[in-house]
Amino acid sequence: MTAPTEATAAYERTDRTVPTRSADRAHYDRATVHSILDQAYVCHLGFVRDGAPVVLPTLYGRVGETLYLHGSTGSRPLRAAAAGGPAAEADPGLPVCVTVTHVDGLVLAKSAFHHSINYRSVVIHGIARTVTDEAERRSALDALVDHVVPGRAADSRPANAKELAATAVIRLDLAEVSAKIRTGGPNDEPADLSLPHWSGVVPVAQTYGTPVPAADLAPGIATPDYLAAL
Repeated sequence: MTAPTEATAAYERTDRTVPTRSADRAHYDRATVHSILDQAYVCHLGFVRDGAPVVLPTLYGRVGETLYLHGSTGSRPLRAAAAGGPAAEADPGLPVCVTVTHVDGLVLAKSAFHHSINYRSVVIHGIARTVTDEAERRSALDALVDHVVPGRAADSRPANAKELAATAVIRLDLAEVSAKIRTGGPNDEPADLSLPHWSGVVPVAQTYGTPVPAADLAPGIATPDYLAAL
């Protein structure tokens, strides 16, 4: 069977990935999902701990159809994500839901009820598992660094043995996935259009400032070109 590609395949719809409201805003093509994931920095990792829901913000990186997240080996969710791969039933991993959201605009309507935001979001359901293979762990950590600033992994010291021992990496396959996007202006009721209130969209965009060198940066080290590319 030929592996799916961005150009030829979409994620399969499931009961958990089809929204109950505004289903017309849902997208399942890989190109859209990957674009939303690749342009964000922080995801929210949701899971159940001791019978109660927990949601944690964390960095991540995507490699193909896999999302990698990292944290301390003492982190409870990372400990709960038992060693992965084609494991036995006694090693089920951790059921999770991961979300990523971009805010693109503030939508101000004539009525309070119809205020909204323009956004792009991705929701991923699946089983997170700990990465134990050292080569994959190093590759995943490089992906996490390069996700924040492309090219940075090759321009920094890689983790040493002590740092690797203190760092846990989990993987989540992109299988049960959907994107949702809202664009455009307010959806005012016809009866409200004559009201004397401003309506429209306030665009929201991410910007980068000029890089500020560390106070202890050695003389002669120039700002890397990959930072200028931001």
